[in-house]
Amino acid sequence: MSTIANDEKAVVIIGSGAGGGTLAYELTKAGIPCVVLEAGPFLRNEDYHNNEWEAFKQMAWLDPRTTSGSWRVATDFPSLPAWIVKAVGGTTTHWSGATPRFKDYEFRAHTTYGDVAGATLLDWPITLEEMAPYYDKAEQAMGSSHRHGRPALPANNNYKVFANGAERVGYKLYATGPYATNAEPYDGRPASIQDGFNFQGDKNKSKWSTLVREIPRALETGLLDLRPESHVVRITHDASGKVDAVVYADKDGNLHQQAARVVCVAGNSIETPRLLLLSESNWFPKGLANSSDQVGRNYMRHMTGSVYARFDKPVHMHRGETMAGIIADEAANKPERGFVGGYYMETLALGPSFLAAFADPGAWGPDFAEIMDAYANTAGMWIVGEDMPQATNRVTLSETVRDKWGLPAPNVHFDDHANDVAMRNYAYEHAQALYKAVGAIDSHRTPPYPSTHNLGTCRMSAKAGDGVVDKWGRAHDVPNLFVSDGSVMTTGAAANPTLTIVALAIRQAEYLSRELKAGNI
Repeated sequence: MSTIANDEKAVVIIGSGAGGGTLAYELTKAGIPCVVLEAGPFLRNEDYHNNEWEAFKQMAWLDPRTTSGSWRVATDFPSLPAWIVKAVGGTTTHWSGATPRFKDYEFRAHTTYGDVAGATLLDWPITLEEMAPYYDKAEQAMGSSHRHGRPALPANNNYKVFANGAERVGYKLYATGPYATNAEPYDGRPASIQDGFNFQGDKNKSKWSTLVREIPRALETGLLDLRPESHVVRITHDASGKVDAVVYADKDGNLHQQAARVVCVAGNSIETPRLLLLSESNWFPKGLANSSDQVGRNYMRHMTGSVYARFDKPVHMHRGETMAGIIADEAANKPERGFVGGYYMETLALGPSFLAAFADPGAWGPDFAEIMDAYANTAGMWIVGEDMPQATNRVTLSETVRDKWGLPAPNVHFDDHANDVAMRNYAYEHAQALYKAVGAIDSHRTPPYPSTHNLGTCRMSAKAGDGVVDKWGRAHDVPNLFVSDGSVMTTGAAANPTLTIVALAIRQAEYLSRELKAGNI
């Protein structure tokens, strides 16, 4: 591993997940030295606990956060608005592995959907045509199944129930992928051993993460200075308004300053806007790069929900990959359903302890006991679809709660849009019909969990007044400041976002490398 002096101006990347970890590898591969500041520890795959709650406590971002708004998460999990990871590799060490692409019309949401009341829809400043080659590169890097000649994952029992129901209700677009989990050895990673619940940390390394692929390869270049347990508290700038350094606290609370030629913020859609807001100055009184007052706004977390169905015979949904099935028939835009945008159905299995916590938060008594008693006979799916951006859904700084560094905690405010509610209710109904068609005795609707898809808050825009960054993720206000995570998403689309985050990071790395070598930054 390289060691870069604190007074040496470097490309400083904040965060090591899908965006930051990918960016670090792509830049070091191109010969550009980088410092990666990761707030969490350097957990290796062999360190993971194969126990749900132990793994959660080991990996999850549990720093103080507050929640407001009418969404149910504010009632059920007020201190845990998001279920993300604080460790090297970020939330790629926790994710399900699903890798669908965004559709063409989803990059043109405002043009396609029109003026949706209450929504702040905007077209992306890039198109699917521009993104297509980077989707190819991302799928090849991640090893997406069903893509580029790679085989499908085998069907487990949860998928067989799911697919049988899909066939009976007339769906056509269902399969065990694409997922970035190996069905056979690929790119130095082994094939899946069908170890259920591995989205709590995959000890086998068959699932892609930046911890497994990008970070080790960036370290091998000798150009990466990786600093775990380094929590960034502020980004500073010079007299011209360009960023010039990053201030961070080590695990003991000691402050350090790293000089920066470029800063790339990839701290997730909650920590990224929080950091920009914390980095206010006389030059940027509303927060760094926030002349538009758009930093933190338009927070999206996808329309989600789950359905669990009970049968008279065992399903053993926990056997095999946690997620290894997608139905795409409802992912198209069909406004005649009563909402714009679309959604996916995806297989999901929770262990008994997590199912007890999330199936019906706060429930108890005979009905709840019946759900838990039927665990072996239960099949499950997750519903994920496009939610509407709203300016009032936003990340702000708490006025009352502070973290261990004495800094204001982020507050996540969210209200479901009427379109989100209509989509969720329609999806619940059709998910339950699917299970009924294949013989379910009963099924129940599970409300959204703490957010695993955190999007928006520093969105891309063609005009500076409409967003925070341009089509390269470069801040409109600050020419050497970039955002490199899901914060840049102008709209959320229906697809799980990790593939798109990785594709955008590869594209951004190419641009940044080109501009640095040309002396334009």
